[in-house]
Amino acid sequence: MERVMESHGAADTFAYGRTLGERAVPGEIYTLTGDLGVGKTVFTQGFAAGLGITEPVNSPTFTILQSYEEGRIPLHHFDVYRIGDASEMEEIGYEDCFYGEGVSLIEWAELVREILPEDCIRITIEKDLDRGFDYRRITVER
Repeated sequence: MERVMESHGAADTFAYGRTLGERAVPGEIYTLTGDLGVGKTVFTQGFAAGLGITEPVNSPTFTILQSYEEGRIPLHHFDVYRIGDASEMEEIGYEDCFYGEGVSLIEWAELVREILPEDCIRITIEKDLDRGFDYRRITVER
């Protein structure tokens, strides 16, 4: 199943993330791909809000993983942009996150494709400058 949503600004992107977060269930893995500056972090902030997380959510670029426990289910937010090899994910215990009681969201997931389960929910955010500077196409594939 594929769903395409159109965002006309950060508020829309946040709202779409929030909607998915409200529907998320333990054990789900969301992959998030898109170029730098397309709104992956804004989407993630909305997703976290949908889970009931109120603390600040930022991209964990240098730490790779940030976990948030305060929501209705834990959120494990990965940013694997700086990973050199998917085997580095083992060092941070990704399997505990993927197969635990929380939900995982992975930015730059294409870099660790070989360790991802088949049933991930794949989210792609794309710019289309012909449609405006703030326009984004958000595709969700289950």
